[in-house]
Amino acid sequence: MGVAVSGYIASFESVGLADLESVGGKNASLGEMISHLSAAGVDVPGGFAITARAYRDFLSGELGERIHASLDALDVEDLGALARTGSEIRSWIADTPLPPGLAARIETAYRELGAGGNAPGDIAVAVRSSATAEDLPEASFAGQQDTLLNVRGVEAVLAAVHEVYASLFTDRAIAYRVHHGFAHRDVALSVGVQRMVRADKGSSGVMFTLDTESGFRDVVFITSAYGLGETVVQGGVNPDEFYVYKPALRAGRHAILRRNLGGKAIKLVYADARDAATDGAGAGPAHASVETVEVPGEARLRFSLTDDEVHELARQALLIEDHYGRPMDIEWARDGVDGGLRILQARPETVQSRTGGVISRFTLKERGEVLAEGRSIGGRIGGGPARVIESASEIARFRRGDVLVTDMTDPDWEPMMKQSAAIVTNRGGRTCHAAIIARELGIPAVVGCGDATAQLAEAGDVTVSCAEGDTGYVYEGLLDFEEGEIRLGAMPRIPVKIMLNVGNPDRAFDFASIPNHGVGLARLEFIINRMIGVHPQALLDFEDLPDELQREIRIQHAGYADPVEFYVEKLTEGVATIAAAFAPEPVIVRLSDFKSNEYADLIGGRRYEPNEENPMLGFRGASRYVSESFRPAFELECRALRRVRRSIGLDNVWVMVPFVRTVAEARAVVDLLAANGLARGEDELQLIMMCELPSNALLADEFLEHFDGMSIGSNDMTQLTLGLDRDSGLIAEIFDERDAAVKATLSMAIRACARAGKYIGICGQGPSDYPDLARWLVEEGIESMSLNPDTAVETWMFLAGEEV
Repeated sequence: MGVAVSGYIASFESVGLADLESVGGKNASLGEMISHLSAAGVDVPGGFAITARAYRDFLSGELGERIHASLDALDVEDLGALARTGSEIRSWIADTPLPPGLAARIETAYRELGAGGNAPGDIAVAVRSSATAEDLPEASFAGQQDTLLNVRGVEAVLAAVHEVYASLFTDRAIAYRVHHGFAHRDVALSVGVQRMVRADKGSSGVMFTLDTESGFRDVVFITSAYGLGETVVQGGVNPDEFYVYKPALRAGRHAILRRNLGGKAIKLVYADARDAATDGAGAGPAHASVETVEVPGEARLRFSLTDDEVHELARQALLIEDHYGRPMDIEWARDGVDGGLRILQARPETVQSRTGGVISRFTLKERGEVLAEGRSIGGRIGGGPARVIESASEIARFRRGDVLVTDMTDPDWEPMMKQSAAIVTNRGGRTCHAAIIARELGIPAVVGCGDATAQLAEAGDVTVSCAEGDTGYVYEGLLDFEEGEIRLGAMPRIPVKIMLNVGNPDRAFDFASIPNHGVGLARLEFIINRMIGVHPQALLDFEDLPDELQREIRIQHAGYADPVEFYVEKLTEGVATIAAAFAPEPVIVRLSDFKSNEYADLIGGRRYEPNEENPMLGFRGASRYVSESFRPAFELECRALRRVRRSIGLDNVWVMVPFVRTVAEARAVVDLLAANGLARGEDELQLIMMCELPSNALLADEFLEHFDGMSIGSNDMTQLTLGLDRDSGLIAEIFDERDAAVKATLSMAIRACARAGKYIGICGQGPSDYPDLARWLVEEGIESMSLNPDTAVETWMFLAGEEV
């Protein structure tokens, strides 16, 4: 490895990263992995590189001069001229035959590749570009040149090489080089010829060794769909998604933090549909190619990878990342014949790994009618006229500042994408072409909307918001929003810990980049409402429910073993995602605090919930947990928290009990938690209680005999101290956490915790709304303030006497 490559052909085994100028980034990386990581278990299919020298020799002389003269005269901002120039150059290349010596060497290498696998006939290979300026840390060149799959026979391979050469001069590739400052003359093309993996009978996808939206480094993000991988890469399907926690994986624990079931409506398969040998060999046509077929309905409702396969893929990703010493973007495939998990490509991740030091914050200041929704990309907000474009050939209809709306994109669309205010697609997931380019360009994209082209055909101006979590929204009209920026550095010392309120696991990785001392309030209600949507008792009673309700619930729990396991796993995933984002800082998880009317709104909920006149003061909190009617559902919450702490190893999770009315109730709920494997002090588990009723402050010493501390809920404490309904607009002006009576109860709780040497924090909105209340709490001796993420830095700097 690393020896200068001479000649036209080099086996993957003979090249490495030092040979990038000879075989391009993709081929050099494949050789590097085969040589250095195969023994560790990274499985890369073999093949050979057709070197950059071969390409240069092909373009030498009059052909090359014509090409570069044409490019030198081109203005890539003139999209019409760009299309004409690219088409003309590609036709010149197509009309120029490969040199006979090059064709003979390719044929010999292809025959030897087949013989090495003991193939009975022509083997199936993938023929891919590997440009010498491709897959660099500072530029991805994602999908700029062509990839041809299931190519068989010498003539087909030679034709594919010719086609890949021409693809260096597609409109998108020409424009990309100019925009990234790469001189056309300095970029040469190597071609990789690699054994195919029978992913047409299995699954494939892309994985990143960080979170693609936030840049969070402690996860491997995996996407997967059935069939060959181009459907995932180009956005033809909405794939399954998995987040794997690196520290748990390294410790040999269960490491899957989250799963999202994708639609996986289609898959790409071998067009000849023959049951070939495991390497794809066998008699048949010289060039078999591929075709798209529908995935059966029952397969769509299953994950395309098992947990064991997810763990194994993530393990290989870690080996690759450790070898390269940087975040990586990796394509993989699962062979449906032999079950092998194989790595097809690995390149440096080029967007999130280059960010740092600055947090951009986009916030909508108003809302409009939602016209479409899908997966959010990029965390930004943009707007403009919605322009539905069906084909990249319609480029003349597009105007700078339009919102590009289409079924899906591929690299041919990039000249339009660069000029768009936002991108909206019917199909695709977070690793599809549209998503990758949107991140690179720094524009918002909502992908996988399903029917955006229909919904937005006559929409006019729209606002595209990717600043509200994993779900992105397309709103009617141009809405007002603000853009802020937080420059991170060493935060000043203050005599209180600043924690965050985080209910939405979708935002956890993003929020973790804000300076913090952990999460002071993680609400289970958001997870139950958004990620589950079904009343827990309905899941426990599933077999006894009416058929119609069963059908509705089956849609919700698709991909999971059974309804109860669905509930427990989704709770586990939500809590684990937040806990992993902030580890090793404490994450205080509040047990479910739905009121009866809120539980009733879940699927099946009205069968189980009472009709209360004032649910705010009714069947909620600790009273609900210890009741005979709700206890089985509460035990599911306990099971999920045990999994987070024991199976995944996230013992930074503390448990908080809300709305504890009496000391006897406190004792009962602590005993119930212990009976369900959450004993106070065991494995350093800390139990916290919400301090939100006057009785909690009045009898704080007695309550603290059963808990490790208190977290003040200032909203309920204000409501109950002043005897008002906080939801009533008639008396809203009376609601004030700074009222003397409210402050007296808060002071009592703070002093009691100080006497007992136990934790005392506040997780209400008051300190964010009223800086004078924040300062008073610090003077009283509060240990932590848990704030909404959008006010945390401002409050921190205020308490330090500085401006943001």
